[in-house]
Amino acid sequence: MNHFFTDAIIKPLGDSALIVQIGEGISPSIHQKVQALSVLVNNYPFDGFVESVPAFNNITIHYDPVVVYQTQMKNLVSNHFPLTPFQIVSSKVNELFQYIDETQNFAARLVEIPVLYGGEYGPDLDYVASYHKISAEEVIRIHTQCECLVYMIGFAPGFPFMGGMNEEIATPRRETPRLSITPGSVGIAGKQTGIYPLETPGGWQIIGRTPLDLFRPDLSPPTLLQAGDKIKFVQISPEEYNEYKERKQ
Repeated sequence: MNHFFTDAIIKPLGDSALIVQIGEGISPSIHQKVQALSVLVNNYPFDGFVESVPAFNNITIHYDPVVVYQTQMKNLVSNHFPLTPFQIVSSKVNELFQYIDETQNFAARLVEIPVLYGGEYGPDLDYVASYHKISAEEVIRIHTQCECLVYMIGFAPGFPFMGGMNEEIATPRRETPRLSITPGSVGIAGKQTGIYPLETPGGWQIIGRTPLDLFRPDLSPPTLLQAGDKIKFVQISPEEYNEYKERKQ
């Protein structure tokens, strides 16, 4: 195995997927390995490959066990015993490890997210400010200075889980979650910041809202953001917010 992945652990997830656990915790270096494997498995798919789903420190690989098994039986030497689909796919993943260049850097896409902070668009902005004993303007300044890394998309279609937010504005979730969060809402939960793509319940502290659509089911890919993107939040005025909305119509 490439020593870049010495600590990787491959384990089954049901009968049609496996998880490659690459490390523990959240860090850019672990994410670099997740991205490297994700790129390879998508560029060089095996027979039966369905999709890969990168996360903070692992990647889930989904496959069609029937196709994997049938492909093996076509090529099986008579004196060999057939392997299970999990064993076959695990072997394929281990082969990919050999081709990963640990010095490779992936050019992250920088995406600017316009945000209207405070008021009805960011009802928890003042709470975040008071929690840290700073002004609302200072919270906005710190939030817009961050360059956050999208580690994974999950929870709801298009919801980006990001790292890299300045811990000076890290704030616990609300004690009582809201039953409905407006799409585009930008929130803080602990050390993370995120954006709600759809109307869902949620307990994050909402500090603003973006006029951009994060989930676009009629497009390919259907999510505006992808794992590996870097995000820069940009403060906009109510007039600019309305202009963005009008452009989409």
